Amino acid sequence: MFQIWKYKESLRWRFLFERRSASAVKHFRIYIALLFSILLLLGCLPSKRLTVASAGLLLEDVAKASTKQSDLKMIREGMPAYLMLMDGMIEAWPDNERLLIAAAQGYSSYASLFVDEEEKEYGKQLYGKAKQYALKALERRGVKDPLHQPFDLFKEDLKPLGKKDVPSLFWAATCWANWINLNLDSIEALAELPRVEWMMQRVLELDEGFYYGGPHLFMGVLLASKPRIAGGDLEKARVHFLRAFDLGQGKFLMAYVYYADTYARKVLDKALFTSTLRSVLESPADRTPELTLLNTAAKKKAEALLGRTGEYFD
Repeated sequence: MFQIWKYKESLRWRFLFERRSASAVKHFRIYIALLFSILLLLGCLPSKRLTVASAGLLLEDVAKASTKQSDLKMIREGMPAYLMLMDGMIEAWPDNERLLIAAAQGYSSYASLFVDEEEKEYGKQLYGKAKQYALKALERRGVKDPLHQPFDLFKEDLKPLGKKDVPSLFWAATCWANWINLNLDSIEALAELPRVEWMMQRVLELDEGFYYGGPHLFMGVLLASKPRIAGGDLEKARVHFLRAFDLGQGKFLMAYVYYADTYARKVLDKALFTSTLRSVLESPADRTPELTLLNTAAKKKAEALLGRTGEYFD
């Protein structure tokens, strides 16, 4: 963890993210560019890691503030600069696990929220970068060469992991699965799926409630999406979804969107599909402040899915 003093200027960053005007986007880009330039200039000094750690604290404030935003356009336009800065920081400090996980989350979130289905190749690039960073972080936790080592050795490396390792394990599995999902035409990519499942099963054993029931949500989507011949199971998927809802206490609206899109559609339950999505639209996005951004995106996706109800069921 970063143990450097906190910047008082972080208040100004929060103020930037609370504004929803075009000028806020412009200022955000300017501040990111300045910080990026400063980092590059100081990167060659002996205190390079101190500089990166200090900048990292500032970026943490930016990231936390952005999660409380409902202005998707502002975040979409400002986030590429943030990701470029993360790349520069990792270049300066490549073995910093906290930076690696933050960058993995950033790239994966940007692809998930703002890259359309038509931009598949671009999505592959973003998820590929997220996967790369996440697996590097996982190696810092003692999982040796997670991409290539034999399955039996991979599973052995997962056994010693404890609750403190859950964030690295969860985000690595999530980023990896997102990349596989865009490479389903690749036999090599599909062959990696068992590793992802073992990782998330380990997270379930260690902390099933992590990130609003995220491990159960992950398994629900996976089991509902896979064909039965490949291990898919709609009833088990439903159990995982309901457990995720219970652990998340209704805070994470995207969970219900996934439930409608992957489970209700698969079982051809039009009433469940529409009622679930309407409940998302009726729920306030800012009920949990740090989920405002994701919940706003969930409401937008729910509206789009409802608009295609006839296409899916009639």
